[in-house]
Amino acid sequence: MIDSKTKAATEDAIEWAILQGLSLKTAPDSASHAPLSFTPTAIDRKRFEDLKTSVPLLGKMIHRVSEDHAFLLNVIEPVAHGDPFFAALLAMHRQLKETPRLPLLIMRSDFMDDAKHGPKLIEFNGIAAGMGPFGQRIHELHSYLKKQWPERYANWSHADEGELIGNPAIERLALGIAKATLQIKREFDDKGPATFMMVVQSNEDNVFDQHLLELALQNKGIRTVRRTFRELHGQLSGGLKNRLLLADVGPIDCVYLRAGYDYCDYAANDIIGQVCCEALTQTRVFIEQHRVAVNATVSQQLATSKRVQMLVTGMTPVQLSRFGLTLDEAKAVKALLGEMLAVDENSADWMSKQPSGDWVLKNQGEGGGHCIFDEKILPTLQRLKPEEYQVWSLMRRLQPKPRSNPALLVRKGEQSVIDDLISEIGMFTVHIEGKPATEEQGYAGYLIRSKSATTTEGGVHSGMGVLDSLAYLDRN
Repeated sequence: MIDSKTKAATEDAIEWAILQGLSLKTAPDSASHAPLSFTPTAIDRKRFEDLKTSVPLLGKMIHRVSEDHAFLLNVIEPVAHGDPFFAALLAMHRQLKETPRLPLLIMRSDFMDDAKHGPKLIEFNGIAAGMGPFGQRIHELHSYLKKQWPERYANWSHADEGELIGNPAIERLALGIAKATLQIKREFDDKGPATFMMVVQSNEDNVFDQHLLELALQNKGIRTVRRTFRELHGQLSGGLKNRLLLADVGPIDCVYLRAGYDYCDYAANDIIGQVCCEALTQTRVFIEQHRVAVNATVSQQLATSKRVQMLVTGMTPVQLSRFGLTLDEAKAVKALLGEMLAVDENSADWMSKQPSGDWVLKNQGEGGGHCIFDEKILPTLQRLKPEEYQVWSLMRRLQPKPRSNPALLVRKGEQSVIDDLISEIGMFTVHIEGKPATEEQGYAGYLIRSKSATTTEGGVHSGMGVLDSLAYLDRN
């Protein structure tokens, strides 16, 4: 029941969220609070601690995959025949076999905590792996509500909720980026502040999450600048010893891509004399041809694709060990991977004999809207052309246990009650040249997005998801 005290508490939560930057831009001069859960999701302590310990191994593995040029060429080429964007990425990758850039891998690995099998990987996010700052802020909001509105908080909490799980995402992401940025700065020993550049989308609504990270870097003495790929066109040049220079700014030490995962990020029809998108993809190539810390490199983007995920999911621990893992580490990685199947000419017939609710059909797209569910899977498989098979894969659907009590959600100032809330767990890691860049072997915080079990699109600003945090289950 949403009573007057609950309404007062949610109004306070909304004002806190806006005050602390937990907001989405709605117009050039206005913003709204991000969708949020009033109380956190509870998780078994051992499951979370095991996940936090194991997930840095994924970063270690993906770095080695990203640096294996021949492997990526071999596995991505079939996808490129059926996906024009991956054809463009592969063309960029071929130009970047040997480059002086410093690979900075900021990765968010997304999981669902399957009721039977524990946390299993949904996908890697190696480019535009954002919303870590929002993950920390929603944890802080839940801590605030627990102290400020204890009765309302207890009323909507999990019956067995224990200690809230800390989330140092802003500080640790900033720490990892600062390490890479300052490493480049020291190498050149030039005057002026170290400079970090975020490559962004135009008319972005998720700017406050980005600004929270920039503010943390500024507090470390690092200058930050923001540019779209279009704004970078014709503005970059090379200095001595492959120094990357930006007009009216000077040397750039670190480049962090919050754009570039979709073809539209490279569209520039106003550039005369080049095919649409070619000019701006070459801007990205130009960046990597210089001595600058980069996340995500083109090879990192390919290494975190659904195609590579499907292939490593099918590997044995011995096969996974080729990517810099010990056998024990490979076994730990294998335990995090779910079941994925390649799509071929027999998939439609095979799927017609399977319960459609047991599987999800995925293409190579990033962000929301790229998964096919339930009764739509079979007709989609039947429509695929042979050259498109390699673009798609089937993943066994995970079945997380919904919250045991109703959850109170707040979206656009309105409260709603959901009886079947489930959560997706994003775990951040940071590696520089494959080495951990933070404490706890590179672990850098988490992001929880929750939604109704009946909703397939769980994005916070592109679906029906809400920001959430975690608390340990109290077994005492």
